[in-house]
Amino acid sequence: MFFPVSGVEVHPVIPPLVAFLVSSLTAPAGVSGAFLLLPFQMSVLNYTSPSVSPTNLIYNIVAIPGGLYRFIKEGRMAWPLTWVVIIGTLPGVFLGSWIRIACLPDPRAFKLFVGCVLLYLGARLATEFTGGSKKQKAVNKDLDRKFKERISQIKAETSKKIAAGLPADAVVKTRSFSLKKIEYEFWGETYSFPTMAIFILALAVGLIGGVYGIGGGAIIAPFCVSILGLPVYTVAGAALAGTFLTSIAGVAFYSVLAMTAAGSTANVAPDWLLGALFGAGGLLGTYCGAYIQKYLKETIVKGIMAALILFLALRYILQFFI
Repeated sequence: MFFPVSGVEVHPVIPPLVAFLVSSLTAPAGVSGAFLLLPFQMSVLNYTSPSVSPTNLIYNIVAIPGGLYRFIKEGRMAWPLTWVVIIGTLPGVFLGSWIRIACLPDPRAFKLFVGCVLLYLGARLATEFTGGSKKQKAVNKDLDRKFKERISQIKAETSKKIAAGLPADAVVKTRSFSLKKIEYEFWGETYSFPTMAIFILALAVGLIGGVYGIGGGAIIAPFCVSILGLPVYTVAGAALAGTFLTSIAGVAFYSVLAMTAAGSTANVAPDWLLGALFGAGGLLGTYCGAYIQKYLKETIVKGIMAALILFLALRYILQFFI
């Protein structure tokens, strides 16, 4: 099947299949998988024009609602964190979209930029595998202990080899939300962090995401987990929600830019059909990934996420020099 906007020719089953596999692996960590689909489009499908960025954002728009619905339904949404991420990310996405067209139209320079950013994030997540401070490490270790005890309890009661690691009462409860600090409770533990720290991070993430063609979950999630010491069970839903809304804004802005003289010359119009096919597979994959998260230890989720980010980072950087 030929896609005239992107110039890609591929069997129509391939995009949704690849998207399903990627998103079902990344959704448990609060990442839609768009950061892995971009190299697939560039390296496998040879889709390297700037329009690949908004096409990647279309994937997010179609794919994320499945996993997001699951997180909301099961009460694992840290809403104050979600709203701050959205408010901070939106203006950054608009600026990042313009930078992508004006400063990084060359695929090699684009790959180097993204590779350096993700290399830092992946290395940070790997070294801060259990939290950024001694106190938070102890809290996360206790959460992991409770996780193991829950699995043992359910196995003993049901004699099943697979059991949900989180009980029904493990929901996020907001304790305070102000311009100074956000505080919430999850499974008997209290977590707090500065509101402005998340806002500034989200602003920077929005800029990077607008350039790259991702909503920012791949950057927000590891920062919240490794530096702020928040449990990935509570970060995943917020990261996906922020990615979803900022992706809508990004696609809209790229579409407007495509109608300008600079945008039409740089070929920035998104390929809606190709993006929708990726999104269809991702929709089912993120729903499955959100469900699978309950069966995984937090260290497993973070390990998968670190490995994927480092793999992508090294691939981009090496392609610039080879």
